[in-house]
Amino acid sequence: MTAVYTHQFRVYYEDTDAGGVVYHANYLNFFERTRTEWLRSKGLQQSIMCQNENIVLAIRHMDIDFIKPARLDDLLTVSCQPVSYRKASMVIEQTMYCGAQLLATAKVTVASLRADAFKPTRFPKHLIEELKL
Repeated sequence: MTAVYTHQFRVYYEDTDAGGVVYHANYLNFFERTRTEWLRSKGLQQSIMCQNENIVLAIRHMDIDFIKPARLDDLLTVSCQPVSYRKASMVIEQTMYCGAQLLATAKVTVASLRADAFKPTRFPKHLIEELKL
């Protein structure tokens, strides 16, 4: 299993509703940004993958469990850990914490698509090897 990657974010006013609680759709942003930063930490940029390899990554399915609310000024630690790989997809488990308090979990299926046709395609072997490091 691949090591857990974590990234931290501060909750800003723009992330919250009138009550100072993070709006539920914004949890997706924090999870997405963490997956993007995980790829960057592996030396991979989605724009370059698209340009050089004709591959885009798309969310196929996502399950989110909202456990506790994130609030204005919280420092969030969001994790990303791939748990399985298939020919044209991978499953990533994610968590969101504020300190020791678990706020949310997500299980995300990411599909590999041909950028020019948005049809499923195999991950290049070198890409899977880089992601497993």
